[in-house]
Amino acid sequence: MNIPANLKYTKDHEWVSIDGDVATVGITDFAQKELGDIVYVEVETLDQTLDKDEVFGTVEAVKTVSDLFLPLSGEIIEFNETLESSPEKVNTDPYGDGWMVKVKISDTSEIEGLLDSEAYKSLIGA
Repeated sequence: MNIPANLKYTKDHEWVSIDGDVATVGITDFAQKELGDIVYVEVETLDQTLDKDEVFGTVEAVKTVSDLFLPLSGEIIEFNETLESSPEKVNTDPYGDGWMVKVKISDTSEIEGLLDSEAYKSLIGA
């Protein structure tokens, strides 16, 4: 299972890549395997400011729909529009082309509450 050491993680199986005050967010390799074939990603919160743990969208797989929870408070500044026509990129490249949103972080102290790769591995029993 792929759990890159340079990323941060949440208990809700999102990954976070931080570059200054912008966070790129997606779902982990573990999450996409649990969901199965992803057929649709919906994010209707573009240009909205949300609090940490608020729902920013949904991911739909063949058998289920799951909410996506924002790992850090901030404004959703970008949505990966490639996912509208190619949602399977979340399955094939969850940490690359399958990213979901970019967030302008409003409270960088929240980063400390995210899991590192070792803590995430413990969480999922990897």
